[in-house]
Amino acid sequence: MNLILASKSPRRIKILASVGYDFTIVNTEFDEKSVDLTIDPVKGLEEIAMGKAASAYESLPAIPKLGSVVIGADTIVMCDGKIMLKPKDEAEARKMLNSLSGRKHEVYTSVALVSVTERDVFTEKTDVYFFDLTEEEIEKYIKTGEPMDKAGAYGIQGRGATLVERIEGDYLNVVGLPIAKVARALKNHDIELKLKEI
Repeated sequence: MNLILASKSPRRIKILASVGYDFTIVNTEFDEKSVDLTIDPVKGLEEIAMGKAASAYESLPAIPKLGSVVIGADTIVMCDGKIMLKPKDEAEARKMLNSLSGRKHEVYTSVALVSVTERDVFTEKTDVYFFDLTEEEIEKYIKTGEPMDKAGAYGIQGRGATLVERIEGDYLNVVGLPIAKVARALKNHDIELKLKEI
């Protein structure tokens, strides 16, 4: 069975590669903005993950399609019921980081699996607690540029780790792909994957 990742996220690519999966990357044409996350954020997130996976799967030629499973994923941050996606600019990143300062927030990642016989989706949640941040800390962090392509305006796998007091749940879920759950989901669907030799 061929594994295909419907994402160009360097973090998801790195996580999948780090456990030895042999996979290819396919760009997805799914329009994330077509999904309204405000009514039911988790349901909407699952719809986006499935949309990415299904779009990539449908773009495959007929023969490879039969022997492939596609993974699609998407991540959001929520604080006090408010959704935080990737900041549009530094001002929005500053606002997000001020909102997260000294508080708990939730990170949700939805993962969809699509093959000729399967269409499955699940969501993992991790609670993240931030230290109280000074304005200087926030400004220095924003100037690194790291917040700009990440939901919630921080990267726990980079300099953003210094903002985090503790987490409850899966660390890699916060990075963007809860790989332990992904591996179990693939196994539960009897999908045998070729692993790279390490």
